[in-house]
Order: sequence, then C-alpha cells, then structure tokens
Amino acid sequence: MTDVNESLAKSFGLNAEEWGKVLEIMGRTPSFTELGIFSVMWSEHCSYKSSRVWLKELPTKAPWVIHGPGENAGVIDIGDGLAAIFKMESHNHPSFIEPYQGAATGVGGILRDVFTMGARPIANLNALRFGDPSLPVTKRVVDGVVRGIGGYGNCVGVPTVGGEVNFHPAYNGNPLVNAMTVGIAHQDKIFLSAAAGVGNPVVYVGSKTGRDGIHGATMASTEFDAASEDKRPTVQVGDPFTEKLLIEACLELMQTDAIVAIQDMGAAGLTSSSVEMAGKGGVGIELILDDVPQRETGMSAYEMMLSESQERMLLVLKPERAEMARAIIEKWDLDYAIIGHITDTGRIVVKHKGQVEADIPLAPLSDAAPLYRRPIAETPKPAKLEPISSHAPLDQALIKLIGSPDLCSRRWIFDQYDSTVGGQTVKRPAQADAAIVRLEGSNRALAITTDVTPRYCVADAEVGGAQAVAEAWRNITATGALPLAVTDNMNFGNPEKPEIMGQFASAIKGMAAACKALDFPVVSGNVSLYNETEGKPILPTPAIGAVGVLEDAAKAVGYGLKPGLSLVVIGETKGELGRSLYLRELLGREDGAPPPVDLATERRNGDFVRGKILAGAVAACHDVSDGGLLVAVAEMALAGDCGVELTGAGAAEYWFGEDQARYVLALKDEEDLLAAAAAAGIPAQHIGRSCLEKKLTLPDGLAISLPQLSDAHEGFFPRWFA
Repeated sequence: MTDVNESLAKSFGLNAEEWGKVLEIMGRTPSFTELGIFSVMWSEHCSYKSSRVWLKELPTKAPWVIHGPGENAGVIDIGDGLAAIFKMESHNHPSFIEPYQGAATGVGGILRDVFTMGARPIANLNALRFGDPSLPVTKRVVDGVVRGIGGYGNCVGVPTVGGEVNFHPAYNGNPLVNAMTVGIAHQDKIFLSAAAGVGNPVVYVGSKTGRDGIHGATMASTEFDAASEDKRPTVQVGDPFTEKLLIEACLELMQTDAIVAIQDMGAAGLTSSSVEMAGKGGVGIELILDDVPQRETGMSAYEMMLSESQERMLLVLKPERAEMARAIIEKWDLDYAIIGHITDTGRIVVKHKGQVEADIPLAPLSDAAPLYRRPIAETPKPAKLEPISSHAPLDQALIKLIGSPDLCSRRWIFDQYDSTVGGQTVKRPAQADAAIVRLEGSNRALAITTDVTPRYCVADAEVGGAQAVAEAWRNITATGALPLAVTDNMNFGNPEKPEIMGQFASAIKGMAAACKALDFPVVSGNVSLYNETEGKPILPTPAIGAVGVLEDAAKAVGYGLKPGLSLVVIGETKGELGRSLYLRELLGREDGAPPPVDLATERRNGDFVRGKILAGAVAACHDVSDGGLLVAVAEMALAGDCGVELTGAGAAEYWFGEDQARYVLALKDEEDLLAAAAAAGIPAQHIGRSCLEKKLTLPDGLAISLPQLSDAHEGFFPRWFA
C-alpha cells in the first residue's frame, strides 16, 4: 500500500500549500484515490489556476451568444432556430510523445465536446506548430500528427476543412496540436452538463475503460524534460469507428426526453466528468466502480477514476427512461452501464469491491481550487525596424518566400484529410481565406478559420493577441461572411516564470481589445501552459478559431483569379517589415516591432469589403497577411491558374511588408469601387490585372511563369518526405 504524504502529493503535481489545503478540506489524510482526484482536478489543465484571473478580461457576451465559457463548448445563434456549437482544444504534450495517437485523440476529444451538447459535428479544423524542418524529429512528428488527424477525422466522417501550419525552432521539443470542431444543433435541443434529480441513475456509455491516459491531465501540466519519451502510457489510444457509433447513439438518444445531463469523459476521465456534473448541479454523486465496463483485469479504483480511455460519455438519465436508453445505446454496439446515482449529499463517493475509496465534498473541490495571480514581467517592446539598405530582386524574393515552410502549399497535408465528406463543403483548403460549409437543407453557410502569428506575439504579445483576432475576423470577412464569435487556445510556456505570465496577460489584453472593437466575443476556449522543454519555451501562441455566417452560400468568394479582372488593394501600405517572413527568410533576421494593429481601421475596411462582396461586385478576395502583398497576389494567381500583370512601382517594403487591415480584391468594374472607397475615406489602389498568359509579371518588368511559381510553392512537403 502506497503511503499518502506530501512527497507523493508533490509527485502528483500538488505543491506544499495545495497539499495543506487538501488536508484542511478532508480533515484527515486522503486515500490514494482521493489524492488522485484532487491532483487532476487541481492540475493546471483542469483548474486553470494560473489563467482564470486573466481570462475574465475577455468579452464573452453578445445578443447572439447563447452559452459562453463554462460549458463543454460555446453556443451562438445563427438564425432559423439553429445554433453553432464550437470549441478549440490542445493536445500538445501527447502529440510530441506519440504523434499519431496524440493528434488522433485530440480530434476525438474535441468532437465529443461538441456533440455532447446535442450538435452534429459538421467541420473539423486544426492549428499546428512544429519545430525546425531540418531536424529528423520534426519530420517524424509532422508525419504522425498529420496521419493522426486524417486517420481519425476521415474515419469518423467529419470533414477537415481548414487550419494552419507553421514552423519555428522554438517548437522543436514541444509541437502544438490545436483541434477545433464546429457542430449544428436546434436551439431547443441543446444539452448541458449540470446533474439534477436525487436518485437519478448515472450511466456510463461508450468504450470500455483501460489503463491508457492515466494522469494525462497532470502530464499536460508540466514541462518536458529528457525523460518525456517515457510518458507514452499517459497518451490515450483512439478508435474513430467507435466514436462514430457514439455520435450516432447520443444524437438518437437526444431525440428522446431521457437525458437530464451529459458530459464527455475527457481530461481526467471519470473524475472530471462526475465532479463537474455534480458540482454544476449542486448535488452529490455516488459511483460503484465494480459496474464500470473494463477492458483490463484487476483495475483499481484509482486507475478507473483517472483513466483517459477514449470514446466514453457519462449521462444522468430519468429513471423511467433508463431501459429505453439502454436499448438505443446497445443497438449501436456500445457499452451501457448504470454505475451510480445522484444524491443530495454534496459529495462524491466512490465505492469499489465493497470499500469506500473516496468520499470528498464537491464544493471545495471546485471552489477551493487554487487560484494564482502569478508575478508578471513585461517583455520590453522592440524598436521599429530600421530601413534596410539592400534587397534581393522581387522575383528571387518571391520564389524564396512562396516555397518556404511557412508559405508553401499545404496540399501534402490537406490531401490526407477528407474535406468534402458529408457533401456540404463549399470552399475547401487553398480556395478561400476561410472554409465555407453549407448548412444541410439550407442556402446558408458557416465560414470558419483558425489564425495566429506567433512571431508577432513573441515581439509584442499585446499587438500579437490583437492581430490574431483581427486576422481571423478578416479571413471570415474576405469570404463575404459576417464574423460572429471566437474560440481560443492559449498556448504558452511555464506560468511560474514572470516573463511567460507577462506574455499571457498582454496577449489577453490585445485579444480583449480586438474582440470588443470587432463585436467578436469569446464563447469557449482552452489554456495550455508549461509548453517548455528543458527550460526553453515555445513562442507565445494564442490561437484563435472563429465562426461567421453567410445568408447565401452562393455569395461566398474565394481567392482564385479568372482572366480579365482588375486588382485593387484595400488599406494603406506603409511597408512594415518588422518580424515579417521576408525579413526572416531572405535576411535571416527576426527583429523589429510587428506591424501595428488599428482596430478601427480593421472594422472600417472589413465592413466595406464585406458589403461589396455581398453586393456582387467582387469576383475574388484575399486578405494580405504573411509575406505581404506580392505573396497574396501570387497565391491568388496560383489558386486560379491565372496570370497577373502588376503595375506601378514599389520597393521590397511595399510588396513584402505585412501591414494589417488590407485585402486584395479582383473585380470587373474597379471605377465604382474606387469611387465608393474614396467617399468612405478608405485607401484603395489599382495594382494590376489578371490575364490569360500563364505568368506573373512584376512591376520591375521581371516575369515568373506560373509553372515555375507553382513548382516552388508545391515543392517543399513532397521533397521533404520523398
């Protein structure tokens, strides 16, 4: 029998103060299982003990927000009695230890967060960050993560419609795998997790419980070190075919009146689901673990309570509907077991083999969870970049940039994902700035994207946080959709370091300002801290997932060009090269201040562009972001296999600067648009025309054939994995 003491508590992730608080709450030394429950519920991953004080600064309300943070996923009103339910979550640590299963189970977990609320998932996205491509470990992780995402999403039958991929040495030992799911539900059929009804049965549904993933939440709340490879047992193993059955079984059961509350077993498994359901409902819960379906012999109470085996749900049912529910669940060939009941004690009581293994008051388990306002140290803001005296020719610079790991085609990745399963995908990856997915049986559609620029965030986290929100808003706007709400995934280093908490606090400040200015509330999210390996943190990465709505999917525009169109850039170009990809890829530098973000200008320019798209005046639209104006035009040419003749003059700063609040529009009649922009006080400039010739003619007279441009753009991943 293991002695439960302060030393063991420390190995479980609890510090001396937290151990003392456990003793105070219990009035005695906890049992081994009780200590396990406290340790996972008070882990950074589950309690947000370092981030809760800052997350309160984010705006979360709007007339269209039905449920904000606090539920399994955010819920917004999208009209016609329908709701979009969505969230983004991380599976960073597991994906480094075991890339395929880490990424696959990340997809499975976020799917469950969405369908547990009554939504049918209609789209998956991801936001991925990897280390230096020259390292063999990076190739191994990329290959495993991409196969894991594709393997799970494709099998479960939900299209993977978008995402982003970046590389930087800061992610060498700690890649980021952020997964997002969007689902659709009827507003009168949304299911919540608060348990109710003394005596109501607590029902386990799904796969059997094994020993995989035990203490996964605790593992995700610590830094990596040289021994991290040994943590494979804390990585869950997924089964997408079972997940598909679970989705269909739960959605069928949700058409009845049987469910009182429902929660997926995610991080911390049976512990978090039972504690959160009973805690939110202000009731007690008693569990009989002998009745838990098990796939391994001799499992202890501790192992069953902390296992993170996948594809499992916990339900509270009406007693008179329990057998009807059993018939539905077993029809889908899933395990169904009544493993406890709701009580009025306000406690969680866990029994196994006739013994009480845990008896904990629920209120302090939640209310007394640690909450830290950790010291912060602000990162000094970098000076504005000094003028650069010498530049490469435009054609050489463009070829280098368009073929770089951060800007090359992701076709090798997204071709492994089924982006059209279900038949409702209107705009696939590399066709538009946001994915467009039609609502089945309707002309309406959702626009969905993920965005963040970590190299801006490490230079100035406040500007970077604002820019991440603004770019997500801009990407949705560039399709013609109205941006509605945000989910976030806050990926940062060790919060016990003041400079890391300074980054976190500054990013929140920038995000909050952007969300308020753009009427873009945060309705769900996830915090992933301790993303460090041997003391080296990742770049601060506040990933933004966003959703917008289009009343008519036919009005959505992509960025592929057709011949005979005028190209107009909306927004002012000052030539901001600080922290740009041009600076990094061409000059080997990562310095200077990132481009400033003017939120009023973002709103003004974006509303103007969206209005012109919906009026039918715009044939193609692309926001200007990584790589600047020339990269945006090149991407439009490649997407449409259409030549472009650029006009005017401009230095590298003009063509590769990453000034914000800009769009390239392709249209037949530019005169009306230029006049309307001038009347609205919006900078607008003619920069060229699309043409039949398969080449990109640059302002300095140089020309690049589309095949040459395409070879550079498409080449990185196939050559890397050849």
